[in-house]
Amino acid sequence: MTFMICIFILLMQFVWMHVKDLVGKGVEVSVLAEFFLYAVASVVPLALPLAILLASLMTFGNLGEKSELTAMKAAGISLFRIMRPLTISLLLICCGAFLFSNYVLPVSQVKLWALIFSLRQKSPELDIPQGEFYDGIDGYNIYVRHKNPSRGMLYDMMIYDYSEGFQNATVMVADSGRIYFTDDKKYLLLQLYSGESFENLDRKQKRATKSEKNIPYRRESFVQKQLLIDFDMEFNRYNEDVLSDQHVSKNVGQLIASIDSVQVLAHHRSAEQSASIVENKYFGRERQPKRVLQEEMVGAPIEKVYDIDTLLLTQLTPEERYRAALAALDKAKSQRDQIDYNALMLNDYQRYIRRHEIELHRKFTLAFACLVFFFIGAPLGAITRKGGLGMPVVISVIMFIIYYIIDNTGYKMAREALWPCWAGMWLSSFLLLPIGIFLTYKAATDSALFNPDAWMKLFGKLKKIIYKVWIQLNKQFATYKKVNS
Repeated sequence: MTFMICIFILLMQFVWMHVKDLVGKGVEVSVLAEFFLYAVASVVPLALPLAILLASLMTFGNLGEKSELTAMKAAGISLFRIMRPLTISLLLICCGAFLFSNYVLPVSQVKLWALIFSLRQKSPELDIPQGEFYDGIDGYNIYVRHKNPSRGMLYDMMIYDYSEGFQNATVMVADSGRIYFTDDKKYLLLQLYSGESFENLDRKQKRATKSEKNIPYRRESFVQKQLLIDFDMEFNRYNEDVLSDQHVSKNVGQLIASIDSVQVLAHHRSAEQSASIVENKYFGRERQPKRVLQEEMVGAPIEKVYDIDTLLLTQLTPEERYRAALAALDKAKSQRDQIDYNALMLNDYQRYIRRHEIELHRKFTLAFACLVFFFIGAPLGAITRKGGLGMPVVISVIMFIIYYIIDNTGYKMAREALWPCWAGMWLSSFLLLPIGIFLTYKAATDSALFNPDAWMKLFGKLKKIIYKVWIQLNKQFATYKKVNS
């Protein structure tokens, strides 16, 4: 039940993010059902840990509130023994979560994003309002003063046609008109009655001479006029094969294979770059033959034999030294451009590897997060002894927000190569795991975690320790000052 609630909440948030891709497209119900199915699969990695946290809080909170935990502990049953069956069940859930993220999630991600791209490319339903301009057709603006839906007539129409650019814009006004779709649903037929059209003439193409008059527009009156507009209403599926090489579409084996292959390419390119730098004439002049300088004079070209060291020789004329320096500078710039290009290619390889490594670690963090949240929720519910949907929901939301912020921070650090991928993706689990261990220890030992008196005693002890350390530091500082004076 808690899992379905979490799915519903996160699904609504996901749909709200893509509402502009769904509204006004006139897609079939089957397409919308397909979208929601794939969207549900995409929010499972977030909904499952939250559901486990909430369910464990509610379960152990109810046991504590009804004094059932107290009765079991009085009978000699420890908290770890009480949690043992649930822990075994949770391990099975973790295995299922890994299998889901490894086999189901990649397929659903490919289909989901292919469907989203298809919805974005689909033209919206034609619904021209009255009394305002409609810009839902690319390259056109249509104004209708009145509509007669029963007859399908539009009255007092004004059409701005800028499909060929604003310099060649056409303005049409008509008393009435109709709009039809062709049989193949790829074109829009606009039938206009009793109107005029005004077409701008492109002055760059139609330049008038001094003897000719400039005509800024062409005016045409018509009784009936047809306008064919490209407006594809069909729902065209995006090719899923385009997304087959993306990191989200691969399982663990495919991710490892992709990482290894790209690492080989990156090492090969890096070795080639290093070899080209070492063997380059500009850097490895001792191993290269002397360079021939072609000096273009007014007469025939004169060949001079020199190396880079000859730039400092006095036997060269100032003009020769200047031309040699320019040649060396051009060579250095060319080598720098080559190094920048190779660095860019290596960065692309590294970005590709980072994305795949992040996705590889994500396959395991989902299962581990479920385990961590259980060992946070179960002992916390036993300590608070509050069941129902009040306190557990508040605590779950707070803990999940903390987890989400830490997880996104680690993900961004790993994505931007500021941290290693493993450190960024496991950051949230590493930080929350000690909290789970601490809460489990407190619940197992029946410690008063939320007892103010216990915390005041702890702070009192810490205050005394800090005071003693401060006194000792002051004494040592006074002794040091006396010795140095």
